[in-house]
Amino acid sequence: MSCIICNLQNPDWFPMKDGLGRKAFKFISRLRYQTDLRLTRKIKSVRGEQFYRLTGSCRSCGKCCETPMIPVFPLLFFFKSVRWAIVTWHRMINGFEFQQADRRQKCLVFRCTHWDPVTKHCDSYESRPGMCRDYPRNLLDSPHPVFLEGCGYGAMLKNSTLMNAALTDAGLPKEKLQALKQQLHLNIQNPPPAK
Repeated sequence: MSCIICNLQNPDWFPMKDGLGRKAFKFISRLRYQTDLRLTRKIKSVRGEQFYRLTGSCRSCGKCCETPMIPVFPLLFFFKSVRWAIVTWHRMINGFEFQQADRRQKCLVFRCTHWDPVTKHCDSYESRPGMCRDYPRNLLDSPHPVFLEGCGYGAMLKNSTLMNAALTDAGLPKEKLQALKQQLHLNIQNPPPAK
């Protein structure tokens, strides 16, 4: 007699490429993710903790799909059982294959089995997880958003006009002024083109 845990460890239990079972798990997970995200962002908005707005547009480069990175709460990152549970969930439900643990950024790096590097399309786009749907907006929650090289998106500080004026009046050399504006996300109207 097989148990549900044994079946969860067997990838054949779910049809590949997002069959009915996997789509149901993803839908429930996505509802929880979106509810938590809306609540968290509402609280940040009320507290005045949202500092950036998103600029630019998608260039369909697929870099965000090549190696999805999932941040782990720093304290929990060092518990192997927590990492194992996260890796197992994403392997079985989202089709992410674990690549490495990035200790510096406290995140787990995966390879998505649904992404086709030739066509640069997702074979399960309609049932993609919440983190994929929210990218790159989720980067705006960090104190210093960093976008992938060649990504068409960027971040702009919400009060960039006032900050730009103050820095311009500071009398800094042009090179230093531009570097500072770049670091503070003040002059990213259109991110640089992909190389």
